[in-house]
Amino acid sequence: MPIVKWEPYRRTLSPWRNWFEMPEQISQLLDNVFGEDGDNVAWGPSVDVVENDDNFQIVAELPGIKMEDVNISLTDNVLTLKGEKKNDVSENKRNYCRVERNYGQFQRSFSLPSSADAGKVKANLDSGVLTITLPKAEQAKAREIPIKAG
Repeated sequence: MPIVKWEPYRRTLSPWRNWFEMPEQISQLLDNVFGEDGDNVAWGPSVDVVENDDNFQIVAELPGIKMEDVNISLTDNVLTLKGEKKNDVSENKRNYCRVERNYGQFQRSFSLPSSADAGKVKANLDSGVLTITLPKAEQAKAREIPIKAG
């Protein structure tokens, strides 16, 4: 006989089954409408944030987005990435059965550590991947301390 996990509300005749699942379903609905962080955004690009010895890097996937449709700003140690992914096909010419790709405006903000040198920020967009490089300030870089014999 197989071992089956006991789920007391799984009975199909139980009127309480859907009642106990409702909070989770409402939470999923609100996350889909307002975003997981409560931001009212339709979509945002996937981003990796990387730190190494010399700099910080923010790498964002922006497939199909032109350079002139992306704006990067830096204010009070907050780097903001804004842009828009445009749907260049007229809605009247196609009969969509399903739309899964995201279009529209997006905005992502990142708080930078004080060790980032904001005056030397560089950005590069290549093959739909945006790489923003923020060098570390000289005093923030790790350095070796020589040990002298007594």
